[in-house]
Amino acid sequence: MAPRILVVDDEPHIRDVICFAVERAGLTPTAVRSGSEAMAVFRRGNIDLIILDIGMPDMDGLEVCRQIRKTSGLPILFLSARDEEIDRILGLEIGGDDYVTKPFSPRELIARVKAILKRSGNGAAPDRRHAALVAGEISLDRHGRTVMFGDSALAMTALEFAILEALLSRPGMVFSREQLMQAAYGAGTYVADRTIDSHIRNIRAKFTAVGGTGIIATVHGIGFKLSGEIGRKA
Repeated sequence: MAPRILVVDDEPHIRDVICFAVERAGLTPTAVRSGSEAMAVFRRGNIDLIILDIGMPDMDGLEVCRQIRKTSGLPILFLSARDEEIDRILGLEIGGDDYVTKPFSPRELIARVKAILKRSGNGAAPDRRHAALVAGEISLDRHGRTVMFGDSALAMTALEFAILEALLSRPGMVFSREQLMQAAYGAGTYVADRTIDSHIRNIRAKFTAVGGTGIIATVHGIGFKLSGEIGRKA
């Protein structure tokens, strides 16, 4: 079955453009015009990714994302007419997977959608490498797309999962931001350095919430690595 994409935008022309591009890419779109309608579709299930406009009148995209992130790691790609860094960072820090500004290239939008779907396990062949990666109390299941810290399950977005997977796959390696961008987004997709920093902060916060400390170490001037001192709060 083709991945199902929920398109949320209060502008009919934008919805039409996105749905046309989604259909041409072999994906199945469902379009709604408001945040409340988006939440209703989300609660019914059967959605693989949301393309979510930020600036909507009844419930903006940021609030929709906050509500969804209470229960789900469903991939979310933000759309916005604003290109201010603070908007991008806020969208990523509350759990967005990616951010595209209007006006946008439909080809770029679909490329980013496909990259997110690939990392989330939809739209790509199953990974035949070892299914589980383990470091201390962390375990990551590539096939089941799950992350555990001890007995606690962590809800990771697709890109957070991809970044953590890269770090766990080479525990002694220091990854540059560019390498983590490629692991998360695929080659040929440009995102700002601060985008990776936002995802790292989110991953750290999720581990901290279940008692995990020292999960990812910052190597100043280079990037990030899996810490050799993974542990729990005292």
